[in-house]
Amino acid sequence: MTHSRDILLVEDNPDDVELTRIAFAEAGSDHRLQVVTDGAQALDYLFAQGAFAGRDPADLPAVVLLDLNLPKRNGREVLQAIRANPATRSLPVVVLTTSAEPVDVDVVYELGANSYIQKPVEFERFVEVVRQIGLYWLVLNQPPCRG
Repeated sequence: MTHSRDILLVEDNPDDVELTRIAFAEAGSDHRLQVVTDGAQALDYLFAQGAFAGRDPADLPAVVLLDLNLPKRNGREVLQAIRANPATRSLPVVVLTTSAEPVDVDVVYELGANSYIQKPVEFERFVEVVRQIGLYWLVLNQPPCRG
């Protein structure tokens, strides 16, 4: 398994996609942001099927930023599918969502999320959160060395 320099953002809100792009740019990230807008696209991307059939399935993103409330397949279903597949089981998944409901937090950790972050409303805080995500998951964290 190789880890690319890509970040997979699974987000259906165009404003949040743009905010995330700006935040990573302002944070100085050299990672490419790959964006899919629903849960089905996320799984197609990760498993190199459908519209992404030409992609190398071994070229996994460095981290998945996953919204919970998505069309077609919600974030919980995407997370379950990621954890159920040996090829993606250890892929870092950070849930980045507006919900602060304790039941959502508990469920996504039970499903195997690595982190749960409530999206800040203020732009400056959002940029700082994205910078911190990038610093931790893309610089400090040591991914598995299986290959």
